[in-house]
Amino acid sequence: MSLPVKPSAEVFTRGGTPGSSSSGLDQLAVHPLREALYNELHSRPFHAFTAPAQLTHIAILHGGAMKQQEMELITALCDRYQVTAPTANMPCFQQDFGLFEMRWERHNEFSGYTFIRKGACEGNPFVNNAIDLIPKDWLNQLPGQVVAAFHLLLEDAVDRPEPPIAQVAGYFENLRLVGSQPANGKASAWTTFRLHSDGFGRFMIYNRGLSESQLGRMAQRFIELETYRLMATLGLPLAREISHQLNALDQQLKDVTQSIAQLETQTGERELLDILSAMAAKVEAFRARSNYRFSACSAYYQVVLQRLEVLREREREVAGHLTLNEFLVRRLAPAVRTCEVTGALLDDLSTRIDRASRLLRTRVQLTLEEQNQGLMTSLNRRSQIQLRMQQTVEGLSVVAISYYLISIFKLGFETLYELGVPINKDLATAGSIPIVMLSIWAVTRRIHHHFNKLEKT
Repeated sequence: MSLPVKPSAEVFTRGGTPGSSSSGLDQLAVHPLREALYNELHSRPFHAFTAPAQLTHIAILHGGAMKQQEMELITALCDRYQVTAPTANMPCFQQDFGLFEMRWERHNEFSGYTFIRKGACEGNPFVNNAIDLIPKDWLNQLPGQVVAAFHLLLEDAVDRPEPPIAQVAGYFENLRLVGSQPANGKASAWTTFRLHSDGFGRFMIYNRGLSESQLGRMAQRFIELETYRLMATLGLPLAREISHQLNALDQQLKDVTQSIAQLETQTGERELLDILSAMAAKVEAFRARSNYRFSACSAYYQVVLQRLEVLREREREVAGHLTLNEFLVRRLAPAVRTCEVTGALLDDLSTRIDRASRLLRTRVQLTLEEQNQGLMTSLNRRSQIQLRMQQTVEGLSVVAISYYLISIFKLGFETLYELGVPINKDLATAGSIPIVMLSIWAVTRRIHHHFNKLEKT
């Protein structure tokens, strides 16, 4: 008995083009998004850099709109320099324009433009930058609002030593520096996280032995770090604006709750309900304005923390200056926490207003039920009076009907007597009185019992 032959590993690792007959999937139903899911991992490739190089990055907030306008503008720039333009729905586009390179990335609510000039900078750092090579008329047409704008210089620290700290501080207009040694010390980075006299932020990275690919990834991480840092703090002004009004609403809610708790209030229940409805409308308006912004703030902050972790920064300070992680966590965490607390206060205030409204509605409902109970008692009393009156009327009606019937019988007896029938008309009339009255009373009671049965059914 021969054993089955075990397939070699080559059978399982052998590749094939998607959709080809050799893939073995030609007879299977393939998900329409399968190829797009594979390509998604490679939609934003890292760029390789060789130091020295100069970069200028601009992040423009568009809120998910103006996509067509953005694509038309990039296409116009490509046509001007006679290079290949991006295709529709591309999330990332990178092209060499000769004097400079440009990398464009579109995200959910902002787009990033990175302009790159390779080679050593002319003169002192940050005097001539990559953005100087971009046509001004084209640059001024970028749609949206600028959130981040900064220069990033990549310098070689392998063939020549790094300048002293005092000289580096001069490049940053002698503002307080934040230093870092990312990649476990294979690079050094300097920044201030401030705007300088030209309206741009500034970063300098000295390469101490990173490869072109590693240097490109590091530059991209610094770009993302600064961009997402600013995007994460967009919710802080809104949180501060809402917080002041939430304090007033909270005090107002306390007053309303105290009024509800009192047995007798100076303010009417209808007016209290109107106040609570107006407060609920304000809180919901605040939530509509802030929910997305606060959620995005938290998400961007998580990205910042992830980028800091990936940088693999040395924990010790550089020449007495704060590290990136120390500075950003210390300054950024309170801002993000403020947004989170404000969002939690909005939810809590909304819940408390809803509870107060339900409590007041319950009180109003109890008041209405008491009023209805009093009304029902009054109606019951009236119905009893009407029943007594009806019974009195019924008794009178029995007498009246009996009177008319006895009168008819009397006429009949008198007629019979005049016709010669031997009858005592007075005695016959007197004898018919109890018979007629009992008969009418019995018929009336029977009719009354019949209608009572109909009401019960």
